[in-house]
Amino acid sequence: MSSSNGRCRTFFFEVAQSAQCGVEHMMAIGTGGGPPDLDVADIVSATSVKDGTRSFPVLQPDSGRVHRQGVVISIDHVAQTAEEKRFLHAGGGLAVEMEAAGVAERAAARGVGFYCVRVVSDLASEDMANDFNAALRDDGHFATMNILKGTLRKPLVRLPELLRLRNRCARAARVLGEFIADCRF
Repeated sequence: MSSSNGRCRTFFFEVAQSAQCGVEHMMAIGTGGGPPDLDVADIVSATSVKDGTRSFPVLQPDSGRVHRQGVVISIDHVAQTAEEKRFLHAGGGLAVEMEAAGVAERAAARGVGFYCVRVVSDLASEDMANDFNAALRDDGHFATMNILKGTLRKPLVRLPELLRLRNRCARAARVLGEFIADCRF
């Protein structure tokens, strides 16, 4: 997600704002959507981050753990449909997410190195029943109550999806933590 659209998480930017903090590298770490040949909790280390018009270089962490390397596509919304996900992956993206381009842009502006590591939380073959984009706030966070209200409109379809996503994210977070703990940056 590009910082120019106002939907970037601010943590990375606040760290880099201070010239006295001695930041040498910035990182974008989190979840993302994976292509058909990856599974939930598979790790992707970006070789570059693209946001449609720009491409940002990415440093590679040193890790003995199994992971894939490839292009990470950063978009400003949740890829909700299998059709959109297939389109994004067909364009060369190994993972799709929403924040890395904004962090990469700031790292480049500060002249510091940039790392991007993602863990797969949703699969390219799946449509999402919940409309996460309707709950996406301007600051890049989700309005949880809006998601829950939408879920109650079709609970037999949307509630199982939320529970499945919660379980996947918990598993993915554990795997990502283990990967990061083993990395040398």
